[in-house]
Amino acid sequence: MRSPTALLLLPLLLCCGCSRPGEIVGAVEADLPLPPGFALAFNHRDGSRYQSPLTGQWRNGDDLEQMIVDAIEGADTSLLVAVQELSLPSLAKHLIAAHRRGVQVKLVLENSYSTPWSDQQPSHLPKHQRHRWHQLQHLADADGDGITTAEEARQGDAVGLLLQAGVPLLDDTEDGSSGSGLMHHKFVVVDDRSVITGSANFTSSGVHGDAGKPRTRGNVNHVLRIDSPALAAVFRREFERMWGDGPGGAKDSRFGLGKGGQTDTERVQVGDVEIEVLFAPHPKRNPAHGLNWLEALLASAKHQIDMALFVFSAQQLADVLEERANNGVKIRLVADPGFASRSFSEVLDLLGVALPDRDCKLEANNKPFTQPIRGVGTPRLARGDKLHHKFAVIDNKTVITGSFNWSPSAAHTNDETLLVIHSPQLAKHFTREMDRLWNGAELGITPHIQRKLDRQRIKCGDGVERG
Repeated sequence: MRSPTALLLLPLLLCCGCSRPGEIVGAVEADLPLPPGFALAFNHRDGSRYQSPLTGQWRNGDDLEQMIVDAIEGADTSLLVAVQELSLPSLAKHLIAAHRRGVQVKLVLENSYSTPWSDQQPSHLPKHQRHRWHQLQHLADADGDGITTAEEARQGDAVGLLLQAGVPLLDDTEDGSSGSGLMHHKFVVVDDRSVITGSANFTSSGVHGDAGKPRTRGNVNHVLRIDSPALAAVFRREFERMWGDGPGGAKDSRFGLGKGGQTDTERVQVGDVEIEVLFAPHPKRNPAHGLNWLEALLASAKHQIDMALFVFSAQQLADVLEERANNGVKIRLVADPGFASRSFSEVLDLLGVALPDRDCKLEANNKPFTQPIRGVGTPRLARGDKLHHKFAVIDNKTVITGSFNWSPSAAHTNDETLLVIHSPQLAKHFTREMDRLWNGAELGITPHIQRKLDRQRIKCGDGVERG
């Protein structure tokens, strides 16, 4: 039986036209409409509830997985999926069902996550992958008896199920390389008419929470669906660059800088909304790269910049924010607590402090603000959850989103999506999510950051800048 949230979701993807009113997944606030052809979900927001598949308990938030499932169920001809990681068995089973009913299903994954986990030996895995293996094994324990049987492991292994069913799948080694920096996209193209994208990987940790940890609610993420054949065509072209002729063929798949020919943003009009799309990476010498575009967008702000960021490690963006702050632009930043206190985090720049790394070196060209700003916070999250958004709102009318972290790696190494959407209506929804995070955030130099500063100051003094 579907949950009330799922019942609200169902009509969204059965109608594929762009002329119907936009809807937000979950309980709709009547005074906050979306542009026609748009749907949007936030898995931590307070305005809706759904039943968690992990615990069976009702929880606040939109069901991101159900939004994707409804897209799969509504597909008639094709599903092109490019996502860093897909480990939700239920999503895999819906993709298999679509494949069996004649829908063309193709998947591109990051090579670190394209091997069935049930085929791996945890003792042979690096620490992060070993932790993931244990999480997925726990998730696969369907009867909750603490023992994951071979059949439970088989049924709980999303990639294994896809491969057994003959669903075409490749990763970023298909070009004959050892892989790009990261195949970091998170998008689905449905029937060449709709695009689903956002910040969420298709994992339990990215959507619902960690198995065996009922307090977790998943990394803080959003998913956006846009009904537009023109936009779908833009994303299809990116998918086809990576796909080439598919698995096992000539090494004509293209990832990372090997994709080549990517110089400019592409523009699409969806009703009254202009959308600009840039697919990374680009060489540093190419002026059209993503960090330069973000710098120009931030520099255009006249009144306010709101940011909710997982990774922020690009000095040039910190520099333009300082310039904007000095010119009276209001700046709010909420950052992932785990990332904010790293030595190369630009969050520290906004706070006016510098943190030497483990070798007592400071980041080259590091430039803490001479006048620290007050608008910096880290949200209080359950242990294990991360703030995984990558969005900004400029002057309450322009939304920046996608898979693109604000880092040199995103611009110059990884396969990424960077979207800029010009819509005051859409911006209100992201501002509401920003307000929610801001109201629960710990502002300024937190005790955690201060402890790290004190430890490194004792060990390193002021540190020495890298050459």
